[in-house]
Amino acid sequence: MLQKIEHKIENYGTAAEHYGDVAMSFAAEYGLKLLGAIAIFIIGRWIAKGVLNLMKGMMKRGNVDETLISFAANVTYVALILVVVAAAASNIGINTTSFVAIFASAGLAIGLALKDTLANVGAAVLIIFFRPFKVGDSIETAGVVGTVKAISLFSTTLTTADNRSIIIPNGALIGGNIINNTGNATRRIDMVFDIDYKDDLKLSKEVIMKILLEHPKVLKDPVSVVAIGALGQNSVQIFVRPWVLVEDYLDVMFEITELVKLEFDNHQISIPFPQMELHVRREELLSSL
Repeated sequence: MLQKIEHKIENYGTAAEHYGDVAMSFAAEYGLKLLGAIAIFIIGRWIAKGVLNLMKGMMKRGNVDETLISFAANVTYVALILVVVAAAASNIGINTTSFVAIFASAGLAIGLALKDTLANVGAAVLIIFFRPFKVGDSIETAGVVGTVKAISLFSTTLTTADNRSIIIPNGALIGGNIINNTGNATRRIDMVFDIDYKDDLKLSKEVIMKILLEHPKVLKDPVSVVAIGALGQNSVQIFVRPWVLVEDYLDVMFEITELVKLEFDNHQISIPFPQMELHVRREELLSSL
């Protein structure tokens, strides 16, 4: 019995010695390579961040749009990290060629499954490089109006005038019409004022033009236009077309509307409302009774 126990202990000792030799051999062969791979990853990531900061600095000095800087930085950093990981794996002895083939096959399958999502990424690239709008612009698109808050790879976020956030997929955004209200430095305000047919037409135009000429935010060039636009059923329509800076658009529109109403009241110029005249013949009235 004792001999059997001693024999088992001897076998365990031999196995432990064998596995210890294997571990020592593995550590000797791959230990330095593993340390080298870790060093490559740490140094590579540090270099990638340095390259990223250098690229950002150069783009900012070149007055490149902030949205483009952020997008380019993210793409560049991901690409550099992939290169660093591949270099670290290659140092250990991993065949990166097979991994590339596996990733390519997986990427194809994922691409087919997420084609709509990838279409949004492609649309984001078009938005970034062709720049139909940028962060901070006021746009009209997909049936909504808002200020561009953020542009990501998959969607664009708008903030409405009442402070609601609207998230629109980039594919739907780039596939429709986009009206950029702040794409230019100046903008024309289109206004219509109605006056009664009995009111003094020339006086009405002079009152409106005087308001435009005296308003500090109405531009002198291009020249404002005050003209008869239409003869309606109940009123004469005066078209008013002043030019302002984009940032003054709403303020000037509200102020001119108020000033015109006040000046019309001062000059007894009425703003008519729809009305109907009904004529009843006396004979028909008596016969109906």
